[in-house]
Amino acid sequence: MNWLTLDGAVNVRDLGGLPLQRGGRTRDRVLVRADNLQGLSVRDVAALEALPLKLVVDLRTSEEIQLEGPGPLVGRVEHRNRSLHPEDGERTDVYVDDRDEARLVRMYMRYLRDRPDSIVAALRDVAHGEGAAIVNCAAGKDRTGMVIALALSAVGVERDAIVADYAATGERLLAILERLKASSTYADDLEGVDDDVHVPRPETMHRVLSLVDERHGSPSGWLRSHGFDDFDALRVRLT
Repeated sequence: MNWLTLDGAVNVRDLGGLPLQRGGRTRDRVLVRADNLQGLSVRDVAALEALPLKLVVDLRTSEEIQLEGPGPLVGRVEHRNRSLHPEDGERTDVYVDDRDEARLVRMYMRYLRDRPDSIVAALRDVAHGEGAAIVNCAAGKDRTGMVIALALSAVGVERDAIVADYAATGERLLAILERLKASSTYADDLEGVDDDVHVPRPETMHRVLSLVDERHGSPSGWLRSHGFDDFDALRVRLT
């Protein structure tokens, strides 16, 4: 995994170098996934601008963004808010009992049901951007994991590599939870919950993508059914 070492975010990686079904690999320094970017240091900002970072696609709710306050990239690069929750006052999805795989799978499928508009818009943001784009949420695990899995599927990344990328967040899980527990926005959702229940498991993403295959033919089929017709632009950007 191409981890980016930053002072103020812990689950950040470049999605370059992933194997494609047709041969070849995804491009470096184009698509990055991340957790909350509110705590970036001056050094972090300089490192990201050197990619060069041009766009942040933030999957958090407007309430999360308001509670956390403006991050240091605001005003320096373009930001798009593409919440995966209905904007109905529900704050976050930090608390998820990952031991109950069926429940987690249902949550990921609910993103597809409730906010196809945000998912399609996020992929269009990446497809038509310039420089590097970051897709992020609070932990960089669930919402980011679903959008990234669809983006990688759309350009033909091998399924096992998509699942491995999803599971890689587990390598940074303790550091992610430490950050979230220090935030008043997320701390209450995590109180009294064992850290182990948040571990991302490969079988979860395998199951979600299999359900999408069964119901829509493929992740690309789901995207087409919701109006995404930017596959060529996304492939040019990422591969």
